Amino acid sequence: MRTKIKELRKERKLSQEDLALAVGTTRQTITSIETGKYIASLPLAYKISHYFGMAIEDVFDLSEYLDEGGV
Repeated sequence: MRTKIKELRKERKLSQEDLALAVGTTRQTITSIETGKYIASLPLAYKISHYFGMAIEDVFDLSEYLDEGGV
């Protein structure tokens, strides 16, 4: 899954460790989410999005999980 986490983190001059501590996870998890090797759980996606002051769908690209009808 594509995300904007890396871009948002770099704009704010945050390390992966900084973000991980802020949202209660590990640096390795943030790395895996950024590289697409891991899909964040809904609670973690919410925490990350909330941390950046954004909606989940503005941080995480959910288009591949939505049907063509826009649901």
